[in-house]
Amino acid sequence: MSTPWQRTAEGANLLSPDGTLGVTIFEEITTLANRHNAINLGQGFPDEDGPAELSRLAQAAIARGENQYAPGKGLLDLRRAVAEHQNRFYGLNPDPDTEIIISTGATEAIAAAILALTGPGDEVLTFEPFYDSYGAMIGLSGASHTTAALLAPDFMPDLATLESSFSRRTKMVIINNPHNPTGAMFPVEVLNEVVRLAIKYDAVILTDEVYEHLTFGPRHIPVSTLPGAAERTLTISSAGKTFSFTGWKIGWLSGPAELVAAARTVKQFLSYSSGTPFQGAIAAGLRMGGDFFTDAAATLARKRDILAEGLRAAGFDMYLPQGTYFINADTQKLGITDATALARRLPELVGVAAIPVPVFCHPEGAKRTRSLLRFAFCKQVPLLEQAAERLATLKDKI
Repeated sequence: MSTPWQRTAEGANLLSPDGTLGVTIFEEITTLANRHNAINLGQGFPDEDGPAELSRLAQAAIARGENQYAPGKGLLDLRRAVAEHQNRFYGLNPDPDTEIIISTGATEAIAAAILALTGPGDEVLTFEPFYDSYGAMIGLSGASHTTAALLAPDFMPDLATLESSFSRRTKMVIINNPHNPTGAMFPVEVLNEVVRLAIKYDAVILTDEVYEHLTFGPRHIPVSTLPGAAERTLTISSAGKTFSFTGWKIGWLSGPAELVAAARTVKQFLSYSSGTPFQGAIAAGLRMGGDFFTDAAATLARKRDILAEGLRAAGFDMYLPQGTYFINADTQKLGITDATALARRLPELVGVAAIPVPVFCHPEGAKRTRSLLRFAFCKQVPLLEQAAERLATLKDKI
């Protein structure tokens, strides 16, 4: 029988066929990028800080001595700011006292929710490709990880067959919208069908909305705003992506009091609390004017377009994302069907690093996505322009 760490590693695609523990593809590609002095467009983190005024607020909080434990469910001011944000943007009214908790980034909120509400004998359904922490935590919980395919070119599920991915054992459905790694945004028709099926099979919906403000055209639709969804939906977001402070690790989870209480019960024995001087700064960030949020998305859209042009020039088929930090490119047009092998060669070939999409899939999904590479464009414009120039030389080097 496997141990918890082995189930976690297997869920995140870190176990080799012989059962030995391998390094993550992120670590492997970063090592190659460093060795060849390549521009690393693999991992999704910005290379510049967020708003300076938020940094100053955090520094002032540290200087005032706000350096001890925050309450386990987070500072009241930040919980109130999350509630205000949900009301201002989406018309939702979560109770800061019973329906919101602050977590150590979205990752901890995801872990707490999955571990609190699923276990052996249950199934947890995600779309595929899927963010790797979902698989890891589903594995740790002892539940079975089932998937529904997202199909190129728009990376939408087949609504006619989606119900076949559900069963009487489906305890939770995880939706990542906007979606990492594909950059897709699910329209209301898709979201309503997920809600309908979750109700039919009595499943909790866990929705990861960390890219909610980083969208390029379509407006983000929180699942909990849809008919019948609120009573069974836990919503997760964080400050890392919206404010470009990924290292602060401030996230939040909101939803019905009984589901939030279940997640909080587990969460208090993971980190208990964290980031006290950062929590007040993020509260101020959530109260910033609407221009901040629209300007951040517009800036990121420009960066997306710069990298997209470089990928086109390189000869890739390119899938323009509607949100997130990421753009997917298909290598088949270049006569390459193994994107993982190309990812290992790219840093040396052209001095750019990317992540192969198959690592975000189970074996069958990995076959379906085997020619896809994911590039991050959350970098400074001069670096992206340089990466685009380097990528344009790829056709001549393979």
